[in-house]
This record gives sequence, structure tokens and C-alpha cells, in this order.
Amino acid sequence: MARAIAELQVAYLDGAQVAASATMMGLDTQLIADGSYVVAEIDGRIVAGGGWSKRATSYGGDHSPGRDARLLDPDTEATRIRAMYTDPDFARRGLGRAVLRACEARAVAAGFHAAELVATLAGEPLYAAEGYAVVERFDDTNGAVPVPLLRMRKALAGIAGGG
Repeated sequence: MARAIAELQVAYLDGAQVAASATMMGLDTQLIADGSYVVAEIDGRIVAGGGWSKRATSYGGDHSPGRDARLLDPDTEATRIRAMYTDPDFARRGLGRAVLRACEARAVAAGFHAAELVATLAGEPLYAAEGYAVVERFDDTNGAVPVPLLRMRKALAGIAGGG
């Protein structure tokens, strides 16, 4: 995750913003505890991962402020797609897309009808290509400098649930 944060954002952010990203990004181990984190492996090496959440936290790792463990209502609230990372050595090979689709299918199986995520500028093209629309642009101000982010949303109608 640290390499993905450091290397995949350099085309979109300046050095100070990339460094500030580490204060808000990372793995939320609640996703693992909830059994909702998906990984892609090649030859036993984890090369991509991401999660879907039934909890209200929108983004950030264990160390990030603003976490909210409240359970979401699948009938009225969107699942949160969280902690999507690809090893830079394996970027642009469809692994992030496969993890995203697996997360969406599992969220549908859990009763969710919509998905929401907070994207980096580097992630926006993938999510837009997968049908997510920008609903808000904002800056995370928890680090030394503001980091631009996007809240994106997608209806999950027509996606088959999977396990």
C-alpha cells in the first residue's frame, strides 16, 4: 500500500501532497475483521486489494481521523468501497477493476443497492470507467497540505451478487 500511495499518485499530486496522503490513506483493519477485504494474488504475492464496507467510514486507515464504525442500512445507504490499492509493478493490468467488481458483487449479495467511494485523482479514471459519478470534490486537510479527493457514487442495479 505504501508503494501504491507513493508511486501511483506522482502524476497527479506534488511531493508534499503525496507525503500528506500517507496521513489519511492505508488499510482499515475493520475491513479484514468484517471479512470484506478482497485481494488478488499472483504466485502467492498480493498484488491488489480493496474492500467493501457495511460501516459508515468513508476512507482512511486505522490511523486516520474521522472513522465511524456505525453499521449502514443497505436499503437506504450505500456500501463504502474502501482501501483500493494495486502494487505499482502490476498497475494497469485490470487487477484493480477485478477487485472492484468483486467488492461490488459481494456488497450486492449483502443487500446494498448503491456504492460510494472516496477516490484519489489517480483512481478517478478507473472508477469513472466503471460507472461511478463524481458527487463531490473536496480536500482532505488532515495532513501538512490539502490533498484533493472525490466522492463518487454508483447504483449497483444489474450487478449479480457473488461470494
